[in-house]
Amino acid sequence: MLLLNFTHPLTAEQVQQLTAMLGDTPDVRHIPVQIDQQQPLEAQVRALVASVGLDPTQWQTEPIIVNPPGLAPVAVVLLAELHGRMGLFPAIVRMRPIAGSTPTRFEVAEIINVQQVRETARQQREPRP
Repeated sequence: MLLLNFTHPLTAEQVQQLTAMLGDTPDVRHIPVQIDQQQPLEAQVRALVASVGLDPTQWQTEPIIVNPPGLAPVAVVLLAELHGRMGLFPAIVRMRPIAGSTPTRFEVAEIINVQQVRETARQQREPRP
């Protein structure tokens, strides 16, 4: 299982939490994200995804989980780019601050199957005439 981490590096504890949730230790690839706000976003995100180094078959067959970047526009364009390459939405990691931690630390809150969210949402559509 491949975890593409587009945000802060994961701690050993966070990887252990993911392992417990997934039932397998993920192969974590950290992809540093530096966005030039003066340049178009789409091309920058495409370059980030290309830097992962997967071929078209791997994008469509590898089990992939994504820890998205915190900047919402980058995360949205990233999910669109990944959907185009994978043919479906990847599962994502949601992190949350640990209550009462000083300094603030983060833990893995959940893994969200975004494709399942999409499928469930489709059931809310009005039938076409």
